Amino acid sequence: MKRNAVALSLVCCLMIPLSSPTKVRADETCNSPFMTGLIKGQEQYLHVWTLGQKGIGDESDKLVTVDVIPGSPSFGKVIHTLSVGGRGEAHHMGFTDDRKYLWAGRLDDNKIFVLDVGTDPAQPKLVRTIDNFATDTEYVGPHTFYALPGRMLVQALSNKKDHGGVTGLVTLTNAGDIISTHPMPLDRGGDGYGYDIGINPAENRMLTSSFTGWTNYMMDLSQMVKDPAAMKNFGQTMVMWDLKAMKPEKVFSVPGAPLEIRWALKPGANWAITATALTSKLWLVRQDTNNEWQAKPVADVGDPAKIPLPVDISIAADASSLWVNTFMDGTTRLYDLKNPEHPKEIYSKKIGEQVNMVSQSWDGKRVYFTTSLLANWDKKGAGNEQFLKGYDWDGKDLRLAFEIDFNKEHLGRAHHMKFTARTQQRASLP
Repeated sequence: MKRNAVALSLVCCLMIPLSSPTKVRADETCNSPFMTGLIKGQEQYLHVWTLGQKGIGDESDKLVTVDVIPGSPSFGKVIHTLSVGGRGEAHHMGFTDDRKYLWAGRLDDNKIFVLDVGTDPAQPKLVRTIDNFATDTEYVGPHTFYALPGRMLVQALSNKKDHGGVTGLVTLTNAGDIISTHPMPLDRGGDGYGYDIGINPAENRMLTSSFTGWTNYMMDLSQMVKDPAAMKNFGQTMVMWDLKAMKPEKVFSVPGAPLEIRWALKPGANWAITATALTSKLWLVRQDTNNEWQAKPVADVGDPAKIPLPVDISIAADASSLWVNTFMDGTTRLYDLKNPEHPKEIYSKKIGEQVNMVSQSWDGKRVYFTTSLLANWDKKGAGNEQFLKGYDWDGKDLRLAFEIDFNKEHLGRAHHMKFTARTQQRASLP
């Protein structure tokens, strides 16, 4: 395996900022800032990376494509499914920087599927399966797929040796060839755990967060929470990296498994926010008066004593607000972030018995929700709702626009979402 850190550094020198919200009106707010071909109008298709479920449909993990064009005869309906074979704990996806391909990973068997969504986004095609990730890197659980210029950066959750939480980052070409590996730090307070990636190109800074290893995330949730040893095996840190050098610079103590990272997208707002799953808090990462990066808790999410389990979050394009989903009570909450030091909950709505992922359009007028967290962590019986719900947001209330019952449609467990549109609906960065 080549370990070409110099090549990565040169690529990162080509970094360009994300275009302003006035030029991009519909794309997701949580994409990599290095992506081109951004949606300039209404998103047209929503893709859901779906876990196969035994006894449901073909039982295979699959990419489900939904028409979300207003006024379309098939609006809010499934128009295409692409099964990839087997069940390997389908989890997250990410676009390549040219937006033509979508990488979708599985946390159990470590396969990565490269899907062509550029040729015809209404009918994605599988063009490559990367099956050497674990054997060539010693890491397992490819989780976050983050576009760099001409490259893909992948955060793994675990390792081959003991299936614990010590892990690392892997850089690959857009074609899927491994370039370099970067272990999560174990010194200066580092615990070696990883989860999400967030990059601020203007500051040459990358943030990573932390979760847990294969042994925990493949365990039944009810069994795990009763196991004191297992509950100790969660990440308690975030790491600030020098992006060009791909070197960790500072480790922050952030107890309780900090998950999704969202940098403020408003120009000049050099701060990021995350939520901790086990302690139900929002944490802010920003520079202090001495220009030193610090992390601190700034708000509770629901009642931490009830462990609502904050999961996915979505920041507004102008960084004024943040959607936060809590899995256990199936609720989404909206926080006012105008003062990120003091977020305030201003709205909440129960979406279902369980809710995990949230994706909002760039203009903030449409918000989508899915249900599944992990196959062995989802609720059982009547609580095991599996759906995609699309809402319109008028600034005061979420109004249901459509709903797809993934159980009823024999599709499986609905997890991660991404938007696409046909070529004429996309615009390149200036």
